Amino acid sequence: MSKLGFIGLGIMGAPMAAHLIKAGHEVFLTTRSKVPADLLTGKAVACKSAKEVAEKADIIFMMLPDTPDVARVLFGEDGVSLGLSRGKTVVDMSSISPMDTKEFAKSINDLGCDYLDAPVSGGEVGAKAASLTIMVGGPDAAFDKVKPLFELMGKNITLVGGNGDGQTCKVANQIIVALNIAAVGEALLFASKAGADPAKVRQALMGGFAASRILEVHGERMIKRTFAPGFRIGLHQKDLGLALSGARTLGVALPQTAGAAQLMQVCAANDMQDLDHSALVRALELMAHHDVA
Repeated sequence: MSKLGFIGLGIMGAPMAAHLIKAGHEVFLTTRSKVPADLLTGKAVACKSAKEVAEKADIIFMMLPDTPDVARVLFGEDGVSLGLSRGKTVVDMSSISPMDTKEFAKSINDLGCDYLDAPVSGGEVGAKAASLTIMVGGPDAAFDKVKPLFELMGKNITLVGGNGDGQTCKVANQIIVALNIAAVGEALLFASKAGADPAKVRQALMGGFAASRILEVHGERMIKRTFAPGFRIGLHQKDLGLALSGARTLGVALPQTAGAAQLMQVCAANDMQDLDHSALVRALELMAHHDVA
């Protein structure tokens, strides 16, 4: 069994780490607050810092909110980089800037260690069910070494390319998800405003060409008003910000992405940034003065 580290035990990180622990690995844990007691089973050990995790583990996983958080955990006081020794592997499963990821990877490589960027899709449900989609950037040998561990956390695991390509793939994923949420929200709002039952409209659409996972899961949340966060609007806002800043750098236009980002900004401006991203429909409802349900 491997000696593993896991840094960041939030909504996604905690269940992901739990799968590694359940498989019998020795897992060294740390997070911003106290390590959850229910994770301290088997061979799991709580550590005081990211540096301590890196000293004790051979493969270090991170699941953090944003690019500055990853930079701090890697290179800040008591950071991962200070505890690394040659031959170790750092795996960042956060969703962050592809450009910064390439710089982080180079700095870790200079210490004689491998780096994989491996953001995920599937939300809290996928993390708990170990059914995440994992998009990986990095060298083949490092991917082959870590893949059996990825398989404990996810189902669809793809080496997309070199460092940064995993994060680029995740940004593309978030564009598609955001635009689909907006489309489902507009469709259900239109149906409801026109006097049709949105639940029955959704049921009918699930049997046609408009059927999608977003219509299935997020459409139901819009109708039942179940906006407890699986993936928060604030985090999706951050991801669309990465898409739009990347687009500026690349000289391409993403007009629909910009529109979805503005809808999320409406939600944030109305103190809804901590709701599930399916609550994007609330921005449309505010403008229409009409709720889907």
